[in-house]
Amino acid sequence: MGNQMASTPPLESSDPITAALQRAHQASLELELLKGSERHLGIEAIATALEANISVILEANTKDLEASREMAVPKLILDWLKLTPERLQKTVRLLRQLPKLPDPLQRVKNATYQISGYQTYSQRMPLGVICLIHEALPELGAIAAGLCLKTANSLVIRGCGDASHTNHLIAEIMQTALADQGLPAGCLESLSSEEGCTVQQLVAQDRYLNLIIPYGRPNMIQQVVQHATTPVLRTTVGNCYLYLAPSGDLELASWVIQDSHNYEPDAVNAIEKVLVCPEQKTSHLISLFKSLQEQDFELRGDASLVEEFPEHLAPIGTEEEWQQAYLEKIVAFKRVPDLAAAITEINCNSGGHADCIVTESYHESRQFSMGLDSALIYINASPCFSRHPLGSDSVFLGVSNQKGNRRGLIGLESFTTIKQVVQGDSTL
Repeated sequence: MGNQMASTPPLESSDPITAALQRAHQASLELELLKGSERHLGIEAIATALEANISVILEANTKDLEASREMAVPKLILDWLKLTPERLQKTVRLLRQLPKLPDPLQRVKNATYQISGYQTYSQRMPLGVICLIHEALPELGAIAAGLCLKTANSLVIRGCGDASHTNHLIAEIMQTALADQGLPAGCLESLSSEEGCTVQQLVAQDRYLNLIIPYGRPNMIQQVVQHATTPVLRTTVGNCYLYLAPSGDLELASWVIQDSHNYEPDAVNAIEKVLVCPEQKTSHLISLFKSLQEQDFELRGDASLVEEFPEHLAPIGTEEEWQQAYLEKIVAFKRVPDLAAAITEINCNSGGHADCIVTESYHESRQFSMGLDSALIYINASPCFSRHPLGSDSVFLGVSNQKGNRRGLIGLESFTTIKQVVQGDSTL
């Protein structure tokens, strides 16, 4: 009787927002019963449909861009909003990679505890209904849809008004493709402010939502966290730190900083703050500053460095800047006495998702990695974020700095949870 009740579709609400969430909830129950191959057909159908409609999507995106410019939308959001054929093709390639990956729902591992006389193991399972709330970045909904289908979750997308034409069209294309494959109605729902769906109202729907992923500027993410009654997986963008150790190679540091800014379109792991030790030679620092300025970086510094290098560094505006993301080609420099001070500075001020050290010392790299309270740590390596890293078969939506089992890169496992199975011997 309990199973019958759980699988019975709820009566659809007269409220369109609640009705969409009810459809998504019911679809999540049906998706979990489908084979991985059936869900893969849905991902491939989305990729094919998006590729066939690139020109139409770009036309809708042009309308959004024109409207946003008239409304004096910030340049950062315009950059996030503007689609190109290359960006859309990259999204299509990423979606086509997902069916090739192992099914995370087939993963079984021994449980962290064992019961005498029984076999105890952990099995991956879907979360249920996932809600993506995002600013601009219209292709993000398609990427999230692929990740959700791969993991048998329903997806509810709530984009911002700046991309309303593009978001609506992409959602419509995906819904048609999924319907043609016979996938459950409601496995992809799209909501907008035009329908009266406020962020505050949506994030309080804990009856139907199992996870909320906000993606955008810090103030939007904080708004979601403050009002949500459902678990939130916070994403983080920018304000990554680099510590240039006494033995650190200046050319490597310059490359790491520049490469971290090679993003399109969102500066997820861009290094925006650099800590330098007193042992670094003046001539070496000038060389670093010049190499960055030649690549059109704006450089700022603390009072002591600005006094020493007034021709290269501008003073920071406020002390709060050390805790804030620029999300532009701006790098601020600060002098710290030693590695321990650098670790304290980063732990107090960075975004806490991706921070770096450039050093020749194993001891320093070990101390840095042990002492730092960040989700991702890079040693003599660029933190540049990619949703499909070169040479990797993984696909990522973003990066989270919050502690817990979903911390760090947001991939397929982030869209799942576990259940414990205790199996006895039927002969007893």
